[in-house]
Amino acid sequence: MASSTGINSLKESNLKIAILGLMTIVNAQYKYPQYNPDYYGRRFAILRQTQNQDIDGSYAYSYDTENGISVAEQGVPKGVVGVGGQAEVVRGQYSYTSPDGTPILVTYTADENGFQASGAHLPTPPPIPIAIQRALAHNAAHPEEEEPYNRRYYGQAK
Repeated sequence: MASSTGINSLKESNLKIAILGLMTIVNAQYKYPQYNPDYYGRRFAILRQTQNQDIDGSYAYSYDTENGISVAEQGVPKGVVGVGGQAEVVRGQYSYTSPDGTPILVTYTADENGFQASGAHLPTPPPIPIAIQRALAHNAAHPEEEEPYNRRYYGQAK
């Protein structure tokens, strides 16, 4: 027969472990990130801002900030036959100075053909190698030599 002191000691140990576990769980709760207005660095003032919205759906806006960012955009609805019946033609530009001091200017157009941006800093594709240019020219000059598939393989031999 076990002594009552041993049972009480075991119950007391279990109680201490349970309390310690509960305290650990309470202290280990997830801490949500607090709002920090300076997280993104210094805020820059807007020096100039314009906004125009017309009843026909066209719009224009622009703004300049004290750190040299400049943005301008205008959009005009364009009648399109099909689902929705209307599309936008958007033209705009933005400029800023990159961290290395290079001025960046991007002009863009977005319409039914997609978004097309242009700027001196944007990468351009490499030139087509001369051998491939010759092959393309040969293919264009001799379309009769092209055959889409092997007719004998598909049982259509002449």
